[in-house]
Amino acid sequence: MNVPASPSDEQRAQRIRRGNLREVARQAASLHQHLPDAFRRDVASGRYSRRQWAQASLFATIGTLLAMLVPGFSSAMQAPQHAPLTTMSLSLPPLARARQAAVPGDSWQTVTVASGQTLGAIFEQLDIPAATMHRLLDAPGAKAALTRLKPGAQIGFDLPLLSDGRTAPLRALRYDRGDTQRVELSLVGDTVAEKVIERPVEIRSTVISGEVGRSLFHSARRLGLSGSNINTLTDEIFKYDIDFNSDVIRSDRFSVVVDQVWREGELIRTGPVQVATFTAKGKLHTGFRYERGGKAEYFTAEGRPLKKSFIRMPIQYARLSSKFGSRRHPVLGTMRMHNGVDYAASTGTPIMAAGDAQVQFMGWKGGYGRTVILDHGRGHTTLYAHMSSFANIRQGQRVSQGTTIGRVGSTGLATGPHLHYEFRVNGVHRNPLQHTMPEPEPLKGADLAAFRAQTGPALARIRTVENLIYAQVDGDGDDTRVAATTRPAKGAGRG
Repeated sequence: MNVPASPSDEQRAQRIRRGNLREVARQAASLHQHLPDAFRRDVASGRYSRRQWAQASLFATIGTLLAMLVPGFSSAMQAPQHAPLTTMSLSLPPLARARQAAVPGDSWQTVTVASGQTLGAIFEQLDIPAATMHRLLDAPGAKAALTRLKPGAQIGFDLPLLSDGRTAPLRALRYDRGDTQRVELSLVGDTVAEKVIERPVEIRSTVISGEVGRSLFHSARRLGLSGSNINTLTDEIFKYDIDFNSDVIRSDRFSVVVDQVWREGELIRTGPVQVATFTAKGKLHTGFRYERGGKAEYFTAEGRPLKKSFIRMPIQYARLSSKFGSRRHPVLGTMRMHNGVDYAASTGTPIMAAGDAQVQFMGWKGGYGRTVILDHGRGHTTLYAHMSSFANIRQGQRVSQGTTIGRVGSTGLATGPHLHYEFRVNGVHRNPLQHTMPEPEPLKGADLAAFRAQTGPALARIRTVENLIYAQVDGDGDDTRVAATTRPAKGAGRG
């Protein structure tokens, strides 16, 4: 619908047109003044030279352009015209009877718990009285579950609407208890009724295979592996055999077997890596998960642990500042044997246990300053000196390889912050950078037989999937094909 222009708009447009016409007249007069006198005499007498004809054509063209362009500015300078706004009354659809009558219906509101958010804050946000919250918390098991909610957990509130648009009092609350159960607490008079809804899950043993592409992390995440699964590959299974900073190229392949937990068609959790293969520059590396003595470890196909007994460098982001051997002491100034190696690092840098061990000594040790000595068994001990502080450990405690035992400092006879690290075999100092470290104990007997029975079928499934993928796909790293088998959950409380 067009809106007629107002009288004020028309008057303004006319003023603009008159101004443009005056400008054309002024430009024409100016052109006439700039014409040469000889040209004007020749025009008056009717005699034109070829040059004068060209000048006349040029001036005529300029005049025409001005006559066409300058008036056109009037439309651009006019005020924009807006279409009129029309307001109409629309009837809303009728409210569902279930909500009008405050009976069970579509009245659930779901709240996702944010970081640092408490149950009381959620109730206050929904304008639910604190007295109602305490009634619900008095139900058996409710307090332990609802007061320990983690960020990301969801709580449902049944808050029906009344006929006048107001919200009725809370009718029920629901939350998930584990992967397989949903608990619903209903307020009936002065009592709280509990109803447990079973939510069956299925566990799918899944093979995920792909290529490294631009980034191992990016490709693996896109295929469905969790960040924890990827860290297991790089920091645990293949940590000692593959340098992921320099040994990996785009066409390298990886395959992983994981257990995925599904519920009502939704993936809710991915379990630890059961089997993994990685082909780096044409060399195949494999790792199999197996529990020995109640502790999960990763082994080669022959049953040898992938985890080495010792890591050669018990500190990250450091540089070797002093080697093993005879040297002039930087503080005392005398030649003496340096029975370890020094790693220069910033004060506070974490120091890790080189291997599984028991804390033999922890305290001040002369020129070593704050020192920790670990006993790794079979006559092997390691010493860590000049610490600025100890970690949360105590003498006699068992620690695992990679556990932080202290932080870099410059206590004792030291010229700056660094770690002094010693490796001893039966009390004799060895160069930790050159000494052949002892091999970890392989699987034997019944453990080895059970391991082989477990790993054989899994490795066969990986090979089958890889043959399907890489025989039919043009190796571009974009295939997301997986093979999966489904088995029922072992129990309702599987977490």
